[in-house]
Amino acid sequence: MSENPFDALPVRLGVDDSDSPADVVDALFLGRFAKGEQPHSHAVNIDRVRSAATLLPPGARVLRSARDDDRSATLAEGDGWTLLVSRWNRGADVTVTATTAELAEQVLQQATDGAADEPEPQPENVTMGFWYVSPRRGPHRTTRQISAGTWDEVRPNYTAPVAEAMDRLMTTRPEDIAGRLLLLHGPPGTGKTSALRTLARSWRDWCQVDCVLDPERLFTDVGYLMDIAIGEEDGTAKGRWRLLLLEDCDELIRGEAKHTAGQALSRLLNLTDGLLGQGRNVLVGVTTNEDLERLHPAVVRPGRCLARIEVGPLTRAESVDWLGSDEGVGHGGATLAELYALRRGVSPTSVPDPRGSADAGLYL
Repeated sequence: MSENPFDALPVRLGVDDSDSPADVVDALFLGRFAKGEQPHSHAVNIDRVRSAATLLPPGARVLRSARDDDRSATLAEGDGWTLLVSRWNRGADVTVTATTAELAEQVLQQATDGAADEPEPQPENVTMGFWYVSPRRGPHRTTRQISAGTWDEVRPNYTAPVAEAMDRLMTTRPEDIAGRLLLLHGPPGTGKTSALRTLARSWRDWCQVDCVLDPERLFTDVGYLMDIAIGEEDGTAKGRWRLLLLEDCDELIRGEAKHTAGQALSRLLNLTDGLLGQGRNVLVGVTTNEDLERLHPAVVRPGRCLARIEVGPLTRAESVDWLGSDEGVGHGGATLAELYALRRGVSPTSVPDPRGSADAGLYL
């Protein structure tokens, strides 16, 4: 082979005491790729790596290795290729550069073959995908096991009209789908996110659920939108549906969205029932704190929504029944967040913004 990657790096790097040895390994890895000696790159992310997996292909020569409290980094090479393994906790990123695309793909396959370790399935868990734009990899999807209660367990958290509407939604099957947009609207702290987690569990036999962590970027970045529209199947059979969750999208779907969000609203609608959504079994779930009257008419028109549910507070009688006491419950009832606060002994008037709470996703 030619010069070592730490000699080939065509830029000068400034290193100070804030940089770790692992950061240096990351920089050295880019040498042959940046110089053009190995112009092809392939990468993969593994959420859970088997403890015995080295993530190194046969014959790899380790050039550098570094470990700190948060992660480890290993730089290795072979004939015509260089590999970087970045590991943290149970997960890892594996990236290969090579002289040809075929070689990069082959080395990556050898390094990661049989390395993934699937967790033991738990009845209360559901696999949920999370999309975001990574500065390094661009649009990227990762998966996590999240806990979710059954609908029977969660149903008492909702006022009677909402629970009845949710009854129908939780039992929806692919043959029942008449619209592609699922809209949950109502005040903060009323249980919209909790309902979506339970929905993911209720639909897990036929629907892959993905949460978009940066929805404000999704409809302004065409490349990102296309990656998500095309999708990334989670080891599922063809024909499986996908539900994309977009939380707190007030600015996107309110009445004046056409003026403030440019083409974003049009692209959302195009994904649900336009050309972009044709041939794709894609549903879009949106949560918002806006009142129905303030939503854009194109969003709520008949035929577009699979379900349009206003999630409000429980009545006073329902709140007292839920809490087992009338202490602290006002005449107008209480939201789910307020009831949890009362159960913890916190006055509802002092409940912080739920979106800033560490356990907000449990019940909002």
